[in-house]
Amino acid sequence: MKAMKAYTIQFVGLKVGEHHFDYQIDNTFFLEFDYDEFNEADLKVDLLFEKKTTLLELNFNVGGTVNVNCDVSNEPFNLKIEDSFKLVVKFGEIYNNDNEDILIIPHGEYQINVAQFIYELVVLAMPAKKVHPGIEDGTLQSDILIKLKELSPLESKTEENNTEDTDPRWDTLKKLLTDK
Repeated sequence: MKAMKAYTIQFVGLKVGEHHFDYQIDNTFFLEFDYDEFNEADLKVDLLFEKKTTLLELNFNVGGTVNVNCDVSNEPFNLKIEDSFKLVVKFGEIYNNDNEDILIIPHGEYQINVAQFIYELVVLAMPAKKVHPGIEDGTLQSDILIKLKELSPLESKTEENNTEDTDPRWDTLKKLLTDK
């Protein structure tokens, strides 16, 4: 966890006001968390750290690309990531992170490590299903997509004929909608 020391901010020596911190994130950052879902990562995190007399406000903004495999075709592609997160740090008797937007740290603390917050921001910014843009617009040609098309069930003509024949009970009910 020596690599995570770069994400530690010692706020005791900072003046009251706004401070900016920039972090360049790559795969080594995610390996510290044993997260290997990305082939490559090229992300930039801008942190606006505002120190006030009784609390700290942290505004995280992340932007960049991660190279991931498509969930449909397993083809690697670059996925654009953009997200933001606001965290308020207050001082109290004991450490408490029950609320996702408010962190309470003991009065004697003099530093905060933001690595966990950056990690969670990036991972939660990922879509649930990662689909290659070539699949959505139909330009991607791969062996997997060809095989999926071959194995997909074909609609038979009998199914099409059955959908045209409707139940006479439904026809009667449809007449009620049009009759006034």
